[in-house]
Amino acid sequence: MDPVDLRSDTVTHPTAEMYRQMATAPLGDDVFGDDPTVNRLEQVSAERLGKEAAVFVPSGTMANTIAVGTLARPGDEMLLMEDSHIYLYEAGGSARLWGVHPRPLTPVDGCLDADMIRDSIRPQDPHQPRTSLICLENSHNMQGGRVISAAQVAPVVEVARQSGLKMHLDGARIFHAEVALATPAADIAAPFDTVSFCLSKGLSCPIGSLLCGSIDDIAEARRLRKLLGGGMRQVGVIAAAGLVALDEGIDRLAEDHRRCRELADGLRDLDGVQLAPDPPQTNILFIRFEDLDGAGHEALAADLEARGIRALAVGELGIRAVLHRQIDDQGLHKAIEAFQQLRGS
Repeated sequence: MDPVDLRSDTVTHPTAEMYRQMATAPLGDDVFGDDPTVNRLEQVSAERLGKEAAVFVPSGTMANTIAVGTLARPGDEMLLMEDSHIYLYEAGGSARLWGVHPRPLTPVDGCLDADMIRDSIRPQDPHQPRTSLICLENSHNMQGGRVISAAQVAPVVEVARQSGLKMHLDGARIFHAEVALATPAADIAAPFDTVSFCLSKGLSCPIGSLLCGSIDDIAEARRLRKLLGGGMRQVGVIAAAGLVALDEGIDRLAEDHRRCRELADGLRDLDGVQLAPDPPQTNILFIRFEDLDGAGHEALAADLEARGIRALAVGELGIRAVLHRQIDDQGLHKAIEAFQQLRGS
């Protein structure tokens, strides 16, 4: 039997319909702008996010770093969460590529606090960097797929507008937020100048992300994509899967959320367990045991793998489990049983 792979929702394989569409997609050269399938995906993506335009890129990391390079200038400072993907897991790209200085702040319930932002904006002083950009994340990966609501974002938007700051949303899993909040992705994206989202996180595509924004910002983003070597040729073979994902894959994310809640229900009575968030809001759950340190959780992950369960140990945060299309109820129950066998009283 194949292992139950809870490491990430990026491990999924394309659906049968994706394979069919990939095999027959009309193609062109996307660098010349004449791949009709890519053009269609960009149009549909922009419409779904309520923006004027979109650009197709290989990864979420590239989408985010292009957004930073588009919205900020060398020597500027951006405010972001200390546990955000942009800050932790994108190889310091904003500083290395664009000379944009990241200033990490402590999040409050998965979002930045407006008063903290206001206190962190630099004065007009030639000795200091210029604060120019705020980055948020929805859903928030390292807070267990936590979603942030419009009520949380509104005070941040007010500060940004008062201070003339741009805003970018790392929406890698924005459609999980859409389902969890019962709010259209376009409404979630509305306050932001640019928004990225991934087709390969939860939507079963093999590769690809979109950056959405205004016509002018996306024109600049295309230039930066070329600079980074992200210009692709007959990439409609991949974009075709993205069109299927946006048409068929979003509503079914509720199944992943339901299974994540059932995973939490199956583990909640284990001795010393700490779940975050509890209950889960989307498809991610952190599972920590009070008597284990980072090395102990690494050992637990190895023991789980020996029982056919693959999960990711994340230091003191414990074990991260992510539900996705290829984890069915049988796989879910197998995972619960493995934890119970290893950590049950």
